[in-house]
Amino acid sequence: MTLNDLQPEQTGIITEIHITGLMKRRLIDMGVTSGTAVTMLRTAPLGDPVEYSILGYNLCLRRNEAKKITVEPLRSDTSNSERTDRHGKNNQ
Repeated sequence: MTLNDLQPEQTGIITEIHITGLMKRRLIDMGVTSGTAVTMLRTAPLGDPVEYSILGYNLCLRRNEAKKITVEPLRSDTSNSERTDRHGKNNQ
């Protein structure tokens, strides 16, 4: 499953990043690394880009970039009262 396959409010744990070069370096600098939890929030009105929540901030990625990031789905729905750390563990 890729980051692009997540549905709104679905969380996944990043397992691999299949991007090279400067873009990979920028993503790593922003915390997009293996083992990090990421939640899909919403898409733009025309479907691209997609907004994700990662490490306490929101990040927008184009769908073609999101297709190159492999994730392991954590759960199909989350509520605002549930918080997860970068490894997807519940921090209530």
